[in-house]
Amino acid sequence: MVLLAVLLLVQEQVATDYDLAFFIGLELFWGNRGYAAGDSALVVVLSGFTSISATPSVTKEETTERMADYDLTSRIAPHFDRHLVFPLLEFLQERELYANDEILKAKIQLLSHTNMVDYAMDIHKALYHTEDVPQAMVDRRVEVVARLKSLEESAAPLISFLQDANLVQELRPDRQYNIQMLHDRFQIGADQIEALYQYAKFQFECGNYSGAADYLYQYRALCTNSERSLSALWGKLAAEILMQNWDIALEELNRLKEIIDSKSFSSPLNHLQNRIWLMHWSLFIFFNHENGRNSIIDLFFQDRYLNAIQTNAPHLLRYVATAVIVNKRRRNMLKELVKVIQQEQQCYKDPITELIESLYVNYDFDGAQKKLKECEQVILNDPFLGKRVEDSNFTTVPLRDEFLENARLFIFETYCRIHRCIDISVLAEKLNLNMTHDEALVWITNLIRNSKLEAKIDAVSGTVTMPVVHQNVNGIKSDTPVHEQIIEAMKNLNMRTYLLAKNITEPAQAAQASR
Repeated sequence: MVLLAVLLLVQEQVATDYDLAFFIGLELFWGNRGYAAGDSALVVVLSGFTSISATPSVTKEETTERMADYDLTSRIAPHFDRHLVFPLLEFLQERELYANDEILKAKIQLLSHTNMVDYAMDIHKALYHTEDVPQAMVDRRVEVVARLKSLEESAAPLISFLQDANLVQELRPDRQYNIQMLHDRFQIGADQIEALYQYAKFQFECGNYSGAADYLYQYRALCTNSERSLSALWGKLAAEILMQNWDIALEELNRLKEIIDSKSFSSPLNHLQNRIWLMHWSLFIFFNHENGRNSIIDLFFQDRYLNAIQTNAPHLLRYVATAVIVNKRRRNMLKELVKVIQQEQQCYKDPITELIESLYVNYDFDGAQKKLKECEQVILNDPFLGKRVEDSNFTTVPLRDEFLENARLFIFETYCRIHRCIDISVLAEKLNLNMTHDEALVWITNLIRNSKLEAKIDAVSGTVTMPVVHQNVNGIKSDTPVHEQIIEAMKNLNMRTYLLAKNITEPAQAAQASR
């Protein structure tokens, strides 16, 4: 049994002061996202996840443990709000990479510092097979309900105003005007506006993401404190992600990116950390939004964000590499990707990055074949890449299918550029095609037809022949070998040199004679 340390960063419970501002380092931030450092109210808890090994099949055990080695939960969890870790645990539980009891214990540990007490009670009952719950949970529930009522009363005047559509129409883009108008006409001041923020935050902690998102949107329209407005924006982004409103979440992500890029932070380290957080949160959106695979390439390859990846988050290379492989229109980024993977190979590597390295650095096709098999398992067991789609009675993983198809195309193109005559059966083996010879022949024929390669298939001999293609001095393809092109170009070199010298010396001699 292999003990795998999965880092779940949770906040120490603040007994009574729910109005405490949570800090990450020195930076004011949303809710429970302060996993990485800083405040005395924050602690780091290590939970040991044990990969499943109680199975009679040794092969399955070895496979499970190996795939657990590639699980990035321990690396990415510190960069998420606590609520965003729950979807990751749900996925791990579904994939059975770890013992179910360990997952349930991790959920309870995360929930213990949120307001989702009923959910924690349900998990406790399932974990320990009992209808009894600890008295601490019962007391915590009473405390949460009382605090919720108190915050609701404090924010009631402003909430009543916001629920009246006619009154809301009187608000203007000018925040100072809005604040003055609310104060003069409705006796709503800074205390009620602050209470709205605290109430929205408490709703988020209770798992009411829809209500939290609405109140945070209204709060940002009234807030004049840039730091608190930024905190509310992070909270709204988290709420939209958890509700799977991908279009709205993308808008909030872009808005947040603009603020981070233009904001002056207290130190370069804080600026770097905000970019890293943004990239981690964006994974939820980019691998669910229809244009996400373009967006992740656009964001992650920007110099400042690429530097952030190389500085403190090289594991994100898995996701940008996957996006480049499955996106046929962004092949132009492959060269830059290979360069970064080479630079970071000592810090991070997994089957996906190793596949690219085997193919474009080492030209190791046997290694690429092996890594392609592992890549399929990595994708299936990654919470962002392994999204499943139910279709009638079938369950598919669309990204897995696209990845394998495009990765095989990469292997095929690279292999064909190096070899002139290729046996189809050998090529099928390199591409991990579990097909008969005739099926492989049809598959490779379609691949050639859809690619830009000039290749000829000899069905009788079962080979693929690549024509020898050279480029002339102007960069244009030519059937003439390069050495013959050089000889041809140099044939008249002496005569051209003589004429050039003559054109220079004759005018000079004529000018000297005329003096």
